[in-house]
Amino acid sequence: MTRSRRRPVSTTGTLPPEGSAAALGRSHALPVRQWPITLVLAVAGIGLAITWFGDFKTGLLTVGAAPLLGAVLRLVLPEVGLLAVRSRFTDVSVLAVLGGSIVLLTLVAQPDPWLQLSLLDNIGQLVGGQHH
Repeated sequence: MTRSRRRPVSTTGTLPPEGSAAALGRSHALPVRQWPITLVLAVAGIGLAITWFGDFKTGLLTVGAAPLLGAVLRLVLPEVGLLAVRSRFTDVSVLAVLGGSIVLLTLVAQPDPWLQLSLLDNIGQLVGGQHH
């Protein structure tokens, strides 16, 4: 008997990520049941609005705070709904790195960076700019 090398029609044995059940029961409206992801998206939206209306550093710090908030919610809450994508460790790690990167890049953004890093003093030369 030879076995077919075709892929199965349906996937079996996969489980939803831990913590993926709705944060509140079905008696609540969808945005309320999914309040963790709704909150993270609202913070990101507020940050984009702040950026749009003129204060780009404050706005982008708020945008960066959104995935950091998501990482904290994913870490401490047992059920986070759509905020759960993979394992808790993976979700928290990816959200923390993404949010931390946005915040760090915002802090060193020109003009007048809020955080001075000596590595970035001659960044133009490091990426192939003018040589003196």
